[in-house]
Amino acid sequence: MRISKAVIPAAGRGSRLYPATKSQAKEMLPLGTKPVIQHVVEELAEAGVRQILIITGRLKRAIEDHFDADPRWLEELSNGEFDGHLWHSGVEIFYTRQSHPLGLGDAISRARAFCGCDPFVVALGDSIIANRAPQEGRGVMTRLVETFEQNDAAAAVATYQVTAADTKRYGILAPAGEVKGTEAFALKDIVEKPGPEKAPSRWAVAARYVLCPEVFDEIDAGRESVGPGEEVQLTAAIRGLIGRGPVYGVPLDADEFRLDVGDFATYGRSFARMMAADPRHGKGFVEYLRHLMGYMDGMEADPDAWAAEE
Repeated sequence: MRISKAVIPAAGRGSRLYPATKSQAKEMLPLGTKPVIQHVVEELAEAGVRQILIITGRLKRAIEDHFDADPRWLEELSNGEFDGHLWHSGVEIFYTRQSHPLGLGDAISRARAFCGCDPFVVALGDSIIANRAPQEGRGVMTRLVETFEQNDAAAAVATYQVTAADTKRYGILAPAGEVKGTEAFALKDIVEKPGPEKAPSRWAVAARYVLCPEVFDEIDAGRESVGPGEEVQLTAAIRGLIGRGPVYGVPLDADEFRLDVGDFATYGRSFARMMAADPRHGKGFVEYLRHLMGYMDGMEADPDAWAAEE
């Protein structure tokens, strides 16, 4: 993969997860046995990315501390059970800060010096793309880069279909023509959180992008149209790129799915799914959940029953 740089925005406050994230980064919440952002970095490393810029903010120092750890010390601490693969993968990680949460577009603008004139990947730090049946070298990140390069595109955006009600939560794509299965398709527009009444489709942005460096000019242009303190949206910048060159949507495969930590409901589902799939702990975890659900089905409204069950 010729694109070797990636940007991970991780500066958001995570206010929908308060109080759990009041004093810690939501990207450091565990999904299974690893924090969310480690899953993201490993996904990028497996796709061939070798330089990653993480954009942090207030109360995000734990992210730097996590990736700073000496693998030899971690192996000793965990009695040899720690998998140090990530720290030996040849990935360089850099950091910069977004002091004020002014939107995803503003966060990515902090990567201009890091990216220079090179196209780059963006992977949101609070979402992972998991795969039920991984195929080495054929993940969505690889397909995004191939689509971008083969079509001389201005951008490529991972996408998946959501319910009509959920179109108010995501950026929504407007295909330029018929969408055929999981084939990449050209866009004629992209709209930020339109809702069911205005959504041009149910194809939602899936937290992964490949962008040309001209996106920084589009972000700056969008900054001029918002008021002081208002968020600068990446969606508006991608919309501007459609006028510069083709922009493509790349659907997730049938075996791929997005997991995020946007709120307690999505985080709880994501944690359970990753924990259940863990090769070491998953079987016992699933057995406990079955036992717990069976117990709850027959349990009366007795506050002491929980302690008795444990």
